[in-house]
Amino acid sequence: MFQSIRRPIQERMRCLESIDQQDRLNGTQRLQRLRQIPPETGRFLALMLAGSPEGEVVEIGTSAGYSALWLVLACEASQRKLTTFEVLPEKIALARETFKMAEVENRVTLIQGDARHYLSKMEKIAFCFLDAEKEVYQECYEMVIPKLVKGGLLIADNAINHQKTLQPLLDWALSDERIDAMIVPIGKGELVCRKI
Repeated sequence: MFQSIRRPIQERMRCLESIDQQDRLNGTQRLQRLRQIPPETGRFLALMLAGSPEGEVVEIGTSAGYSALWLVLACEASQRKLTTFEVLPEKIALARETFKMAEVENRVTLIQGDARHYLSKMEKIAFCFLDAEKEVYQECYEMVIPKLVKGGLLIADNAINHQKTLQPLLDWALSDERIDAMIVPIGKGELVCRKI
């Protein structure tokens, strides 16, 4: 999977990594920044998805599509598709450009809208990556967990660098009897939840 990343994907990843780095250095306003995961988190997500059971693959918070490219690597290996949600029109435009340039449009369904308006219609979720505004995490969690297949995964970003804001969710997830959960200290911290 990592040894055979196609050139269009590699090139778009490098481009987005460069933009993200510049955003962080030059004071770009928060909502305009890409605010994407670091590469090591992308690799972690791809590995987790590659080992997940059959079912739908969902991402909540597309931004410019960087994390989606990592997820697509695992989707390609297992002949699955990714459904990703984004609310900001300018990020939607960037994500469309990403998927076209990386030549992965056939593996991604990009939905402009709030995932919370769509999750109730989804069934048999095998994998969900949650990386949106932190105030929606709890509601998304409560919508996704019942939809996860046995062994399915919900991974939520920013469990360490936004720990104070997310503490109620983290406490709830770590004691939730429907799942096994832990916080993995990679990147900005990943809350990993596996449906029992």
